[in-house]
Amino acid sequence: MEQLMDLLTGYGVWGLAVVAFVEASFFPVPPDVLLIPLALMQPSLALVYAVVTTLSSTAGGLFGRWIGLKAGRPLLARFASGKRIQEVETWFERYGGWAVAFAALTPVPYKVFTIAAGVFRVPVLPVLWGSLGGRAVRFFFEALVIMFLGEKALDFLARYTGPLTLAGGLLLVAWLVWRRRRRA
Repeated sequence: MEQLMDLLTGYGVWGLAVVAFVEASFFPVPPDVLLIPLALMQPSLALVYAVVTTLSSTAGGLFGRWIGLKAGRPLLARFASGKRIQEVETWFERYGGWAVAFAALTPVPYKVFTIAAGVFRVPVLPVLWGSLGGRAVRFFFEALVIMFLGEKALDFLARYTGPLTLAGGLLLVAWLVWRRRRRA
């Protein structure tokens, strides 16, 4: 795996686009592992890398949805246990496409949610907007931290990305619950 990542890093922005796309539907390595080193090598391009990662990952998420539509639950079961699939289905029932936004933002496996979106027949627009929004927040956050902290960003990102994105995801859920109760 390390050799593959070294190879893809050598392709720069194209390798980043490929990893971001395939991670969203079946690849086990998140695009952050390429985005961060590329942005550190050229901080002036960090925002460009964030755009490429966001758009490629979103396109991969739509592809994951299509895979879920075509392959169904048997494929989803390869990525998640029956219990986990039931939990994901409950998320979609409660929050619709916002469930994809939560997974796109947090350390939760995004590919499970994109494939599940197809399995549970979530409409394409909520998947698109949830992916785009969640992925943009995550990848632009990393790019901006690198632009402002330089090499010190590695320690900061390693320490705080998971907790901060999870907190952002939980705030999203809290907002959705509040919005739902306000409408009721």
